[in-house]
Amino acid sequence: MTENIKKFNKVLIANRGEIAIRVCRTLAEMGVKSVAVYSEADRGSLHVRAADEAVCIGPAPSKESYLNIEAVISAAKITGADAVHPGYGFLSENPKFSEAVTKAGLTFIGPSPEAIEMLGVKSKAREIALKGNVPITPGSDGCVTKNHLETAKKIGFPLMIKATMGGGGKGMRAVLNEEEFLQKLQMAQNEAAAAFGDDRVYFERLLLNPRHIEVQIAADNYGKVIAFAERDCSMQRRHQKLLEESPSPFVTPEVRKKLAEAAVRMIKAADYTGVGTVEFLMDADKNFYFMEVNTRLQVEHPVTEAVCGLDLVRTQIEIAQGAPLKTTQSEALQILCHALEHRINAEDSDRNFAPNPGIVEEWIPSGGLGVRVDTHMYTNYTIPSYYDSLIAKLIVTAPDRNTAINRSKRALKEFKVGGVKTTIKVHEKILNNKDFRDGNMDTGLMERILNDESKK
Repeated sequence: MTENIKKFNKVLIANRGEIAIRVCRTLAEMGVKSVAVYSEADRGSLHVRAADEAVCIGPAPSKESYLNIEAVISAAKITGADAVHPGYGFLSENPKFSEAVTKAGLTFIGPSPEAIEMLGVKSKAREIALKGNVPITPGSDGCVTKNHLETAKKIGFPLMIKATMGGGGKGMRAVLNEEEFLQKLQMAQNEAAAAFGDDRVYFERLLLNPRHIEVQIAADNYGKVIAFAERDCSMQRRHQKLLEESPSPFVTPEVRKKLAEAAVRMIKAADYTGVGTVEFLMDADKNFYFMEVNTRLQVEHPVTEAVCGLDLVRTQIEIAQGAPLKTTQSEALQILCHALEHRINAEDSDRNFAPNPGIVEEWIPSGGLGVRVDTHMYTNYTIPSYYDSLIAKLIVTAPDRNTAINRSKRALKEFKVGGVKTTIKVHEKILNNKDFRDGNMDTGLMERILNDESKK
């Protein structure tokens, strides 16, 4: 195997902000040079300074910069990069990008274009899950292109309409009964067409107030696949995660083992290599059902890093270099601590979480034992209006969940941001909620917390 290992000298990071800095740090520790790309709006972003080299790839709009495949590959070529790390978002799950990188003679640090494409089409992913004997919720056999209502009736209500090319909560609508079906179908199709240029949908039986549980995996080029202890991502608003933790307070060791086994079967059935995440929905009886595979590094990967003690970015890079996985499955499921990740977004929760870009007049991040902050912010930085509102990830670790919650409360209180509105107060409300503290979360709890707060 060692003769197949190639060492990268320079890696271009096709992303921005905190994830670009995150990758830069691992590359530096590996002795590999880094190349940042940036738009004209990101000229002052910290990731530009963090890398060894930086190349401007276009104007502020994503389509003209971070989503411009030709510009990204040109930047890689002119800087002499060996490989491209996609980060998350933007082009990270675009099979055309992965293919273009490979055709340019570079290594894509991620799965093959074929795996990305197969798993990116949600209806095809369900078929792969069936092939791998992974539990799935009852639903349509692939896309529904005609007889929509008749198909929905066969599955039964409540059900979920999902965009075939979906992601990030786009093109999804919950339908509680037949009366609202046609209206919700039209809404989902319109949103899917706007977001993905594809209005195709499929249907799944809707589990009311499930838990959102996901399993981080790593797969090398020699057939070895390992799965790590689960993350609980139930605390979300409109399918957008706000707080993630590992391990889940709801999952038992027996269920954890079953989740890991199912995730491994899914990844093997897809002939997948690299790092990724298999997501499940879990009901009150701890039955779990496949939802989707994210063929990239997740925003919330730091909680898994804390719990398992591995650098997942380094794991990604080593797999792309052709190295075999050294971690065993039993080692991957070891739980070293309890970890929480708080997504600090520049949003105004009093105005329906509207993005709140602007000048960061004060920036004092938390610190201390068990506290990690991944960010690209600094005092007087101007948050652009063109991109995602995530400005920092506060990751807190402790020996047990209760201590982690108390440490999070302390860290959130320390975190000072001036000039823009953030979600810090929302996280404090979550931590003070009895259901959350007791571990009684589901995907509807965040909305209930916000509704209760609005009635006060």
